[in-house]
Amino acid sequence: MDKGKRKSNEHECAEKIGVLYSVAYAVRMMPKQGYTPNGYPLEGIWDLTEEGKKLDTLNKDELLYTIMIRQPDFVTKEIVDKAFENVEKKKPHPFLNDVKFGTFRDGLSVQMLHVGPYDEEPQSFKLMNEFIKNNNLERTSLQHREIYLSDFRKVEPAKLKTVLRYKVKPIE
Repeated sequence: MDKGKRKSNEHECAEKIGVLYSVAYAVRMMPKQGYTPNGYPLEGIWDLTEEGKKLDTLNKDELLYTIMIRQPDFVTKEIVDKAFENVEKKKPHPFLNDVKFGTFRDGLSVQMLHVGPYDEEPQSFKLMNEFIKNNNLERTSLQHREIYLSDFRKVEPAKLKTVLRYKVKPIE
């Protein structure tokens, strides 16, 4: 999915998540002879605008996101194109053309499971930063990845489960 800016509006983000699920579902349901995978959660990469990077404190209105859903190894550009055709016919959506097929690699990372509302993630990030410092590591950027093990549209905030991940490198 192309980048979106949190400030623009939360409804748009939720709509983009919905269309992403539609395309992922179409891909998963295509091979009917046992190729349907399970366990591919929604993920997001969060960063800051240039203005947000200048601030001393986090301003959520300056957050940028890229949302994605991992696909099985058998998925090719051809399969994704077919999925787009199916979604276009069955459930057209204004954000469908924002969905992109691509590859991401994290490399060395520090991660932890955060349980609870997204607004309480800073407590988990603090623990992760302490771990990084105590293990002679440093973050490679301000970006972080979130892997959503719960669907915020269906689970109460106190029960949300999110894997938080920073890219890191050893301090030389």
